Amino acid sequence: MATTVLDASVHPPIVTTLHYEVEGWFGDVLVTTFPCYLVTQETQRSLQEMGFSGATFADVEVTTSEEFHEDQPGQELPPFVWLKVNGKAGRDDFGIAANYLLVISKRVLDLLESLGIPFAVVEPYEQ
Repeated sequence: MATTVLDASVHPPIVTTLHYEVEGWFGDVLVTTFPCYLVTQETQRSLQEMGFSGATFADVEVTTSEEFHEDQPGQELPPFVWLKVNGKAGRDDFGIAANYLLVISKRVLDLLESLGIPFAVVEPYEQ
């Protein structure tokens, strides 16, 4: 079983290998676990089709917790990929703000909303 490998001597930590254990999933195509983001493979394909800036994709190991199976029996997870954000907030489609929050462009927000982010908290970005 893989585990997350990170350098915690800096903030935010630099993650080189990501293992994400899901305790609950309610349909969002974007999942956040500071300082990392996951998207469904369907979202990855849609982003690649539209063309975007400020992020790359990498493999992630996703497992489910005992609580997940108890609280959501029979729930299937879609395949996820790691969305590695490296863009400039307010310029690229993906960026990280000074307060470490994810900043996305309007066109990416429209795409994510069409695919399903019912539990996301969305606020305007003030530079």
